[in-house]
Amino acid sequence: MKASIAVLPGDGIGPEVTAEAVRCLVAIGRAFHHDFEITEAPFGGASIDACGEPLSAAALALCQKADAVLLGAIGGPKWADVRPGSRPEQGLLSLRRALGVYANLRPVKPHPAALDASPLKADVLRDVDIVVVRELTGGIYFGEKTRTASSASDLCRYTAAEIERVALVAGRLARGRRTHVTSVDKENVLATSKLWREVVTRVFTAEFPDVRLEHMLVDTAAMALVQRPRSFDVLLTENMFGDILTDEASTLAGSMGLLPSASLGDGTRGLYEPIHGSAPDIAGQGVANPCAAILSVAMLLRLSLHLEREAAAVELAVHQSLERGRFTRDLAKPGSPALSTRAAGDAILEELAR
Repeated sequence: MKASIAVLPGDGIGPEVTAEAVRCLVAIGRAFHHDFEITEAPFGGASIDACGEPLSAAALALCQKADAVLLGAIGGPKWADVRPGSRPEQGLLSLRRALGVYANLRPVKPHPAALDASPLKADVLRDVDIVVVRELTGGIYFGEKTRTASSASDLCRYTAAEIERVALVAGRLARGRRTHVTSVDKENVLATSKLWREVVTRVFTAEFPDVRLEHMLVDTAAMALVQRPRSFDVLLTENMFGDILTDEASTLAGSMGLLPSASLGDGTRGLYEPIHGSAPDIAGQGVANPCAAILSVAMLLRLSLHLEREAAAVELAVHQSLERGRFTRDLAKPGSPALSTRAAGDAILEELAR
């Protein structure tokens, strides 16, 4: 297979973890005889430094021509004083909208060998297997914003069509899993959530009568995620709630460094990235966990390139490496040796070669 992949390493630890993900992608191409054309471009703060804007026209064109996009992480205190419309985060919002990726999939499945890294008890975490489907291009992050010296406002807006399309993604996904969707909103307070609940109910009644739909308020969901996470299968929610809940859900896995994500639209092109941020406090130290970036490659192979065997090989390599106790600093027990980012990548590559 021939495929073009745009790589946006970004800022902070982004280039470090992305380098290991690209090494795995290249190894998969060689092992399975694929021709992956991999092209990098600056993005986020790195792009601001290079050309004065977080998403250049050249980088956007590269992404729009690619079969898939692999992203590291963006942002950091260096760019905190850049005018709001030109900050690194604006580049990411603009890229998501330009690519039309409106459904963000974030799987959360704690690895048995890493249960001790979570603050929750191991018996709470066993057999947890959740996929969060987060609406990605609507809601308060994209609404009109106003600011004066004494007040500010952010508009949260959703259309029925925006809700319908992400609900369809969740329903189709649930059919291949345990046929249970929990839709999260704040219907008792917010008008957008009232619409959300009405539309989701209508979609599932018409399209997915075989899937059990449950509605849950976001505050209840936040508690249930840590009290009884096994009760969730597919969790569907809007943009801001999904952003917060998936960061909370990372505690189930023990580290954000283990959680990948995929952002999808109507076509096959997707945007793939670890859920963690740029972590400027550890950038350049070579201690970041590359597993989430590497597992994002597995999602890229499966969802954009339809290479199931190859995706499974990457996932198995990460699983086996963790099973052997090859941990970076975020997962290692106090006083135990920890692998560097590069060494963790080497360990996974060794498993791929077995």
